[in-house]
Amino acid sequence: MNRSFCKVILALLTLLFSTVSCASEKRITIGMIIKEPSAPYIQAFMKAAEETAASLGVNIMIRDGEADSMKIMEIIDTFLIQGIDAFILGGAVDLRALVPGIVRLNESEVPVAALDTSPEGGVVDFFLSFDLAQSSARAAELFVEGIKSRNHGEIPDGVVLEILGDKADMFSHACTEGFDSVLSKYPQLEIAQGEGKWNNTDSHAVTSDLLTRFGKRVVGIYVQTPDIMGPGVVAAIEAAGLNAADYGICGICIGPEGIDLIKKGKMLGAVAQPAYDSAALAVRFLVDKLRGNPVPQIGDTLTEDGALWSPAKVIKNPWAEDGAFIVLQGPLVPSEAHPDDPRLWENMLTK
Repeated sequence: MNRSFCKVILALLTLLFSTVSCASEKRITIGMIIKEPSAPYIQAFMKAAEETAASLGVNIMIRDGEADSMKIMEIIDTFLIQGIDAFILGGAVDLRALVPGIVRLNESEVPVAALDTSPEGGVVDFFLSFDLAQSSARAAELFVEGIKSRNHGEIPDGVVLEILGDKADMFSHACTEGFDSVLSKYPQLEIAQGEGKWNNTDSHAVTSDLLTRFGKRVVGIYVQTPDIMGPGVVAAIEAAGLNAADYGICGICIGPEGIDLIKKGKMLGAVAQPAYDSAALAVRFLVDKLRGNPVPQIGDTLTEDGALWSPAKVIKNPWAEDGAFIVLQGPLVPSEAHPDDPRLWENMLTK
């Protein structure tokens, strides 16, 4: 064997080993779909996912599903063609219509995480959120205490306005379940519902209509998610020449808007949504699963010193066919966390 031929063989072997090495070191890529990218809590999802992915040395591709199930499934198909290794659903409205897309991910052995709301079918390896019904019940208890404090310790006969998000949304159903678990104890209170459609324009309109209809009989206004409906409700109250503080607005999900309303005394309080934490943990758990590291199992309780989301119980996902629901904590602001607490994602976004 001559020396030139040996050099050619050596070069080919070097190229082969280099190719194998590069393939074994392929960076993990996570595909993520969001809705309403202008919403602050969605911005918290994106910020957390991008920062955590960078810290773990993985890629993340984020696309806007426009809250449209067909659009979401088209993006999922594109992600699968691109060869993603894991998937995060960062919010959707029709959680049943998009299940075929989740099933396709399952069939391709792509692990799935969901934030905010869970697909109602397929296997969702990790669903990360706070307990919507439980958190709403906590907010409703504060709401009732507000009514008492404004009425000499009594619950008077009157009307309570409940500004919903969307009656078709599982998120809204869970919020009403928690609210009703508390308000049902006070039969002297009549509940009048109106759909704010998760935006300030519709919440303003429906609040104006209900205030006109029930007038002085209204003793409180509960807003399911003050972060994206609270300013509209407050604007409607003030446009009617009334004082927002007289209605003890409460709900879950604060957002920068809610933080501002609490500081100005126009909102009584709310349970904070662990938006940043849920997305950061989703990326971490997906990467751990892909790398063969231990991941949360049903029956576990996750803890982290100083974290607002801790402790978090891990239970079976009641909406999907299989998978874990990691039930994060959310503090009641301002009693359990000050509006200026740097651990609140709202303050992280405004740094």
